[in-house]
Amino acid sequence: MEETHTVSRVTWERSELHQDTDAVVCEVPVALVYNGVSHVVTMATPSHLLDLALGFSLSEGILDSPAQMLDCELQQREQGVELQMRVSAGPFAALRQRRRNLTGRTGCGLCGLESLEQAIPAPVRVTRDCRIGHGALQHAISSLGGAQSLKRRTGGVHGAAWCDGAGEIGLLREDVGRHNALDKLLGALQGFEHAGDGFVLVTSRASYEMVAKVASCNIPLLAAVSAPTSLAVQHAQLCGVTLAGFVQVGRQVIYTHPHRIREGS
Repeated sequence: MEETHTVSRVTWERSELHQDTDAVVCEVPVALVYNGVSHVVTMATPSHLLDLALGFSLSEGILDSPAQMLDCELQQREQGVELQMRVSAGPFAALRQRRRNLTGRTGCGLCGLESLEQAIPAPVRVTRDCRIGHGALQHAISSLGGAQSLKRRTGGVHGAAWCDGAGEIGLLREDVGRHNALDKLLGALQGFEHAGDGFVLVTSRASYEMVAKVASCNIPLLAAVSAPTSLAVQHAQLCGVTLAGFVQVGRQVIYTHPHRIREGS
């Protein structure tokens, strides 16, 4: 499926009008369906959708391992795309029970003590470790723009990159949604032979969900180009995730577990 769509445009610049065309990023509804039951619909860029299916399933705790994903088929519909996943019986039963617990609630569906506990589940403690230098973060952020081909064409997407201990970008995924970009990356990492010591760099703020997703995939360091939220810092502390924010050329701020980042390259 196409990542971009060509549209006509009129540009006003310095009191002059110019008419030409522009490439804009595609955004389509994508339904994630487990064993025939639709679970969620997200607005996403229609590329690397099989990575999205696996990464979302793992980072949201629906699957405990990639082996529980038995099959995944992309089906294009008139209204969007369906990712038809076939998963093993255990996680599917747990997913159905989770959905049953939420049935019948009014408003936003997150009312009362039980639903608040479901909104912020217990932290998953990372067991993998890494040691990198501040220079590795700087090398990664300096290289990120050049690696984002879709952003260069459209200017309208987020990126999530896997970087090795030296800050070299080994894998990158892009999407209109920051969570989707991260889920695509986490899905792609399952088959990536070099997914050892290293870290994830995202082109957004660091939210609680972003920390929870990397922790669920046992990644010990998350770096973001923008600010963290208070809950992201708290959750990173509990999960054992090193959280870096405001990662820009010449500057970065380490909020939790700074022992993983040393001076130098």
